[in-house]
Amino acid sequence: MKKKATSLSTFGRVFRYIGRYKLLLFASFLLALLSVAMTLYVPILIGNAVDTFVDHVSLEVILPILLMITVLVLLTAAAQWLMNTINNRITYHVVRDVRNDAFSKLQRLPLSYLDSHPTGDIVSRMIADVDQFSEGLLLGFTQFFTGLLTILGTLAFMLTIHPLIALLVVVLTPLSLFIARFIASRTHSLFDKQARARGRQTAYIEEMVGNAQLVSAFSRTETVREEFDKINEDLNRISVKAIFFSSLVNPTTRFVNSVIYAAIGCCGVLAVLGIGFGNPITVGALSSLLSYTTQYTKPFNEISGVIAELQNALACAGRVFDLLEEKEEVCCEDPVPLKDVKGNVSLSHVSFSYDPDVPLIEDLSLRAFAGKRVAIVGPTGCGKTTLINLLMRFYDPLEGEISVDGVNVATVTREDLRRHYGMVLQETWLSSASIRDNIRMGRPEATEAE
Repeated sequence: MKKKATSLSTFGRVFRYIGRYKLLLFASFLLALLSVAMTLYVPILIGNAVDTFVDHVSLEVILPILLMITVLVLLTAAAQWLMNTINNRITYHVVRDVRNDAFSKLQRLPLSYLDSHPTGDIVSRMIADVDQFSEGLLLGFTQFFTGLLTILGTLAFMLTIHPLIALLVVVLTPLSLFIARFIASRTHSLFDKQARARGRQTAYIEEMVGNAQLVSAFSRTETVREEFDKINEDLNRISVKAIFFSSLVNPTTRFVNSVIYAAIGCCGVLAVLGIGFGNPITVGALSSLLSYTTQYTKPFNEISGVIAELQNALACAGRVFDLLEEKEEVCCEDPVPLKDVKGNVSLSHVSFSYDPDVPLIEDLSLRAFAGKRVAIVGPTGCGKTTLINLLMRFYDPLEGEISVDGVNVATVTREDLRRHYGMVLQETWLSSASIRDNIRMGRPEATEAE
């Protein structure tokens, strides 16, 4: 039940994004309706042509029918091209919005999230997972609109030709849906594992490439290669299993639909001969029925064929929405502005640890007066960087209080607090801009003299 709720929740989030483009959505639906209507009218014309041939060959009757079929085919092709263009537009607008929201979310997440999640995994969610999601979304748009309308349209046309045979098609066709659903329910978890394994692989590659010198300096090249092979093999194993099970859907449903087609053909022949199955029908009507049977089962084949992609897309979308649902940094209510800051900093009985089970800073009290130089020294892991993180409010202390000029920093906005700090990291990092832009990154409005 939990997995189903998660899928429904993901669907809901996706449709909220799609709902921003109601006009394009309506245009796509209208074009799908026109395309299906024209496609479904062609078998009627073909049936009329067949009946004409059975009686006698008359070019005067056949040529107008052929001309009408040609016009309908050309109009259908134009409508489908325009519909696909609109679907592409909707899909890429949704992908753009999701990526914008995800990147904006990253700017508001606490540093603890970025510290506890590999950079490569976050990048994988925003790029690879969104790409997979977009492919599944585009396939879903292309298939489901036309598929649903084709099913309803063919059913209506078949009922007008021979209700009993139409009922037989309706009764037998759900077999392929049950098979597709049975397999799909078992592939979602595999595609979720595949997305997570891909994220681990991206994170590992990003970490090792970014620290290539360190890996070489400690002679870890062979070990790193072995660890990557293991991660790569896990991804390969999960992917093969997911693709294998999902690929069973299409051939099994096609087999069922072929059996249905054969059954309808046999019943139709008996109806033409007037042996049972109610009112007799013409050869042309049988031709139309067989064509509609193919068109009725075709959407089930197409939908079952994209189920694997949709399951993969749902798993990837779920990972992106997990990121979007993370808790953001909480701003204090009624923040106090920092004015005329002198630079007196004090820590009073501060305690903090990243892991509750691993104590780090306990009951630390410290005062740094304005104009004085204070050096914090100690062995690796004693908490020097952590102290800077607390001063900058990248993290908040679990106990105690930090104040600047007597003002508790918990009552000040992070932006206001950081505006009064100058911070130089030990790692060299430059943005892709000029030296001037890098120097005044914190204050773009700074003058040349400043």
